[in-house]
Amino acid sequence: MWQEESDLSLSIAQMVQKLKGSNLYAQLERQAWASLQRTDIKLESLKEDIKRFFKTSGWEKKLQNAVYSELSVFPLPINPAVPPEHLKEPLVYMRKAQGSWEKRILKSLNSMCTELSIPLARKRPIGEQKELLNKWNEMGTDEPDLSHFRPVYAPKDFLEVLINLRNPNYENGDSLGFRTHLGLIQVPLKVKDIPELKELFVELGLTTGQLGIDDSTQVPPELFENEHVRIGQKVLVEQDSAAAQQYVRQGSPTALRAELWALILNISSQPEDILYYEQLKTNVIQHDLLVDSLIYKDVKLTASNDDYYFVFEDYLYQVLLCFSRDTSVLSHFAYNSASPPRSYIRGKLGIEEYAVFYPPNGVIPFHGFSMYVAPLCFLYNEPSKLYQIFREMYVRFFFRLHSISSHPSGIVSLCLLFETLLQTYLPQLFYHLREIGAQPLRISFKWMVRAFSGYLATDQLLLLWDRILGYNSLEILAVLAAAVFAFRAVNLMEVTSLAAAEAVLADLSTLKVMPLLQIFLFATVT
Repeated sequence: MWQEESDLSLSIAQMVQKLKGSNLYAQLERQAWASLQRTDIKLESLKEDIKRFFKTSGWEKKLQNAVYSELSVFPLPINPAVPPEHLKEPLVYMRKAQGSWEKRILKSLNSMCTELSIPLARKRPIGEQKELLNKWNEMGTDEPDLSHFRPVYAPKDFLEVLINLRNPNYENGDSLGFRTHLGLIQVPLKVKDIPELKELFVELGLTTGQLGIDDSTQVPPELFENEHVRIGQKVLVEQDSAAAQQYVRQGSPTALRAELWALILNISSQPEDILYYEQLKTNVIQHDLLVDSLIYKDVKLTASNDDYYFVFEDYLYQVLLCFSRDTSVLSHFAYNSASPPRSYIRGKLGIEEYAVFYPPNGVIPFHGFSMYVAPLCFLYNEPSKLYQIFREMYVRFFFRLHSISSHPSGIVSLCLLFETLLQTYLPQLFYHLREIGAQPLRISFKWMVRAFSGYLATDQLLLLWDRILGYNSLEILAVLAAAVFAFRAVNLMEVTSLAAAEAVLADLSTLKVMPLLQIFLFATVT
């Protein structure tokens, strides 16, 4: 009991400290001072009167949403005695592997710099600044020569690193249970089995209404859809982040999705947010970074060639170029196993006071990075709002898909969960593909790294991302990947090579996500 009270006190103190530097804190302070002019605020009951004012004016709800948002990202309390590196990643061998991978990425970036004789950053001449400002909304029409640029790495390069990951304590196969795991990932992490997944995703059960199933033309809308929309509208009126998160577990109506996601992520376009976006835009106009060319190249190679997303090319450039300059993104490295790359002012190599983070947000884009933004363009047409939503999605979820960690939503755990589900519940298929040299993870890895963006039809992808937000977890990506293999199992049992298996799974654009997940979790597997 005493320990619980101590933890609660610590949590409250840490939460207050986190919120003190926020815009909300300043707004609450201003409102409290302003409320003193009101006639219903009495000196003898000042504290209670101000609390009542916050409740009736809606500020209490905003504070609750801010607290809920912080807890969703990083649960408290954090023991003050825990070293910062343990908050990033508790396992030493994971931290070392991530460090080695970062060195490889930086070596690739530096060698490109040297080969092309291009600086990491330069100030644009005034003429170039004016030209970029004039074509800000039509950057897609620009055709810079990017033939010499190459992505720093692709998902398949990252997969090879994960395949070679080992826990030194298990070098001699100490763990009998783990020795029977025949997949590519050979690290002993705890992942959920089907009963645990059923418990986690209980709202996906066969007896619960689902958008993505119960809104089909065969089901009369009055049975589920109309009532679900009515509840969604009520959630938005209440402006309750926790209620919105629970609500989207059953899917979000198309007309409400943009507002619901913004509510869950605690994003509201305040004047200062729009001003911040404009400042980032100014930084893009004034300075040219090497990573800008990597962003251009990635958009041209991926989204520009996608039937769904090519129309959003200009938005993608705007969002990603601003993202690369956003130093507020650096704060997520407190709970990310990765560390932001550092560069030094020319001639000052190794002198710490001349060290800067490069790029300013600490994130080097890889092949396919722009596909994290593309689906959001269907929901938000105002650039600063689109930017805020993407940034929050990234620092909550997407960063875990390209960093090495032991987190349950990290890419290593997702790969292991996927392989374990297949080996345990579809053993014949798993062994067949393994025997012909078509390890399933080699096919599914690219789906999971991109959170299925660019592989599913957009309406299905947004239904999937509803559940990511609803459960505050990426584990559903691994479950869906396993469900796809289960769905195509008959065809896959007949293939005799990796190329043939890839051909069977080449097109996922006709798949319906929710029936696949329901059948895999609650109907087929026992």
